Amino acid sequence: MFTGIIEEVGTVNEAERGRLVIGCRKVLRGTNLGDSIAINGVDLTVALMEEDSFLANVMPETYRRSNLGQLKPGDPVNLERALQVGDRLSGHIVRGVVEATGALLSLTPEEDAVVARYAAPPEILRYVVVKGPVAIDGVSLTVIARDEASFSVSLVRYTMENTNLTRKQAGDAVNLESDIIARYVEQLLPGGRDS
Repeated sequence: MFTGIIEEVGTVNEAERGRLVIGCRKVLRGTNLGDSIAINGVDLTVALMEEDSFLANVMPETYRRSNLGQLKPGDPVNLERALQVGDRLSGHIVRGVVEATGALLSLTPEEDAVVARYAAPPEILRYVVVKGPVAIDGVSLTVIARDEASFSVSLVRYTMENTNLTRKQAGDAVNLESDIIARYVEQLLPGGRDS
């Protein structure tokens, strides 16, 4: 489990089918083989560690549901270590299980912030509510607007400077994870979906 508070923006050193090597430093502190690190919001297992990088294996299902298959050497990626019992939950409950990809539509400056608008598939939008949480490339954000095909979030300066979100261009794919609590509530209600 994760919080969606990005600890470090790492760099893709290698991106081959079935494996990613990520250059980083901060998230390696206190990390052991077998631990989880979220890469752009995808929970992956540390399979090999060096002083300034780690290797994670990627399965076909992960490529189908995320933007990890589009990564290439030099790309920036959002990194977060798994939540430890007793840690503060500063963001929201992020599982690291990407449900689908969306696409950046626009980045619009608004005073000291930037409003980012994303296209999303209907199976994600059904769980997106204004003032509710959403994870974009692993970043915990609050929805400020929603329509039939997209939603918007406002990025504060800290988020702009400490994630890869404003380094993307219109049309770039992003990983999306909706609110797990909304999914549980829907499934538990009479007539709920088994998704």
